[in-house]
Amino acid sequence: MTPSDLITSPFGRHSTADEVIASVDLSKHRAIVTGGSSGIGIETARVLAAVGAEVTLAVRNVEAGHRVAASITERTGNSNIAVEPLELADRHSVQAFVKRWKGPLNILINNAGVMAEPLQRTEEGFEHQFATNYLGHFGLAVGLHDALAAGGPARIVALTSSGHFFSPVVIDDVQFEHRPYDPWLAYGQSKTASVLFAVEATRRWGGDGITANAVMPGGIRTELQRHQTGPEWEEVDRSYDWKTVEEGAATTVFVATSPLLAGIGGRYFEDCNEAEVVDPEIGHERQKGVAAYALDPEAAERLWDMSLELLNR
Repeated sequence: MTPSDLITSPFGRHSTADEVIASVDLSKHRAIVTGGSSGIGIETARVLAAVGAEVTLAVRNVEAGHRVAASITERTGNSNIAVEPLELADRHSVQAFVKRWKGPLNILINNAGVMAEPLQRTEEGFEHQFATNYLGHFGLAVGLHDALAAGGPARIVALTSSGHFFSPVVIDDVQFEHRPYDPWLAYGQSKTASVLFAVEATRRWGGDGITANAVMPGGIRTELQRHQTGPEWEEVDRSYDWKTVEEGAATTVFVATSPLLAGIGGRYFEDCNEAEVVDPEIGHERQKGVAAYALDPEAAERLWDMSLELLNR
């Protein structure tokens, strides 16, 4: 794909979520935002609610979720804000969420995540970043397929990161059972997996009226960075051009709602525009663009099949 083929918009790095959704009406639309009780998840949910959407906050901390829901209602006047428990690293929690869901779904935003944490494994032995950032969201989307088809045209937004440049998906050892664990490689792999999900979901489900795209929100100072501490990170904190939460939610909201993306899926967006495919080394250095391996259709199909096996074993 050449630069001239990329989807562009009048918005950019410092556009806010309110700005990109200003002309959109989401009355009678239903949306789910995972991780909707913290960080950019709160702003994403608020902005969707502000233009009329019924929003469900799928969260680990239900008490915090209810506080956020009350705040959103107070700020927007929209009382159709629900809170549901969801632990993405627990397959049974994901299945329970899916079972509770009734009716159509128009927008699924896979927003929740963890970053570069020390090695943890789920009860089933899955590496925790892979389980939370990718596999739990995969299971959620698969479980909600029929609801999304009923709400079609429906959109899935998979949050990823420029951290995907750290690693492709190592299909033969996604759980770090045969190689030394590295928190950044694990994070990168999980974020590459999120992009590949968007590619394959669109291929498989496009005929059902469901499209999926990946979003790099940018660097936003939130709880996501809670494992990055120490003098070296203090220097990064001082020098990095952080986005505000309002700017950080903009690309998610743009991809979830813009008429420019009607029927479009399997792509990677940053700063409210589709990203150019770049060499991984260059992308890693500049924190811009998307690696070709994250859009590889063969890798996407292999990952999908493996993911189904992991969840059905």
